[in-house]
Amino acid sequence: MTQTTDKYAAFEALRERAVTLRRQGLSRRQIRDALHVDNNDILNRLLEGEPPPDWTRRPNAKDALRSRARELRLQGLTYDQIQLELGCSKSSISLWVRDLPKPERRDPSEQARLAATKRWERESVVREAERRQTKEAATAEVGAMTDREVFLAGVTLYWAEGAKDKAYSRREKLYFVNSDPNVIRFYLRWLDVLGVGRDRLRFRVNIHESADVAGAEGFWADLAGVDASTFQRTTLKKHNPKTSRKNTSEAYRGCLAVYVLGGAELYRRVEGAWYGIVLGACSTD
Repeated sequence: MTQTTDKYAAFEALRERAVTLRRQGLSRRQIRDALHVDNNDILNRLLEGEPPPDWTRRPNAKDALRSRARELRLQGLTYDQIQLELGCSKSSISLWVRDLPKPERRDPSEQARLAATKRWERESVVREAERRQTKEAATAEVGAMTDREVFLAGVTLYWAEGAKDKAYSRREKLYFVNSDPNVIRFYLRWLDVLGVGRDRLRFRVNIHESADVAGAEGFWADLAGVDASTFQRTTLKKHNPKTSRKNTSEAYRGCLAVYVLGGAELYRRVEGAWYGIVLGACSTD
């Protein structure tokens, strides 16, 4: 009896040391080496009920999913809805959240609507990736453009967007207005190909009076590579309180009007080139 008692006391003393080391943050291996315990069964008994320190825990890729699943369950989502949100199996979800209270049963039509919304959101991400891939491939396909290609593209752009001469009102001039910075950037490059220097250009901003007028003037001046002080007086669009203006984001900078001094001859060249493009594209010869 005394021998058994001594063994029990020795084990308890050893366990007390093991627990103390564990709570100091030591790993199983460190405790084993410190106590000279090579038997895993004995080590397990010594550390029974003592959780491992955080630094010894291996990262689990599903920890974040488990945490998110519990958050969604507490928000009242069903297993199906959590599965749509996280993309994991319902068996895993059940293990993660089974200790949480069940949500109130929702109307079937509401469940169907939520499920459809989640599917739409997931499909939207895929479609957006496909759109981006198509656009990037098309961009790379164009590559560097020759001056002739820039000229022909610029003629087409001007004939679609620029001011044109009318039989009842002779206006042979190059006058172009647009709100897209890339369109303006290309238009200025086209004028470079035509040999039009910046000294022959006149700029004016057209913008809503309630917008950031000074910011818009600075933006367009930087894009054109000129000083904002050389701009003509900005044209302000009056605010109509009966209508709601949609272009209110920070990206709204109005339109830039670009006028070429002495551009009559250039205009005739552009008009002739446009008809040449039409004849060349539609010719059956």
